[in-house]
Amino acid sequence: MELLPRKRNRNQLTRLHDEMDDLFHNFFGLGTPFTKQEVWPAIDISENENEIVLNAEVPGCKAEDIDISVHGNTLTLSGEKKHEEEKEEKGCYHMERSYGSFRRDLTLPSDVDAEKVDASCKNGVLKVKLPKAERAKAKKIKIKGD
Repeated sequence: MELLPRKRNRNQLTRLHDEMDDLFHNFFGLGTPFTKQEVWPAIDISENENEIVLNAEVPGCKAEDIDISVHGNTLTLSGEKKHEEEKEEKGCYHMERSYGSFRRDLTLPSDVDAEKVDASCKNGVLKVKLPKAERAKAKKIKIKGD
């Protein structure tokens, strides 16, 4: 009786099982509490020659529940989500609450003019426009010819 091939097959099956688990978790966005955690709020950042624009998904947050600060080239978003829903109909009572706080510190790709930052919050999306500081803007250099 030879046990070595059986052990090798078990390792191959275990590896296949793990790979299938990873495939399904990645495809369906599933994660285990110990391996994959989503960062909230989700943020998109874009940049052009004059400004940096940040869009953050903050469903359930009101403008007064969000704080934004700029220190050097670090942007800090922090806030708190508070949601309560209460329903009572036909002898049934339903209460749902959702609370949570967040803080994200983001390193900006260039210096910004903190005095001219503009922020708005509408339909669960926070939009922050960060004008670049004059010294951070690209300058075109004229080349002298012969």
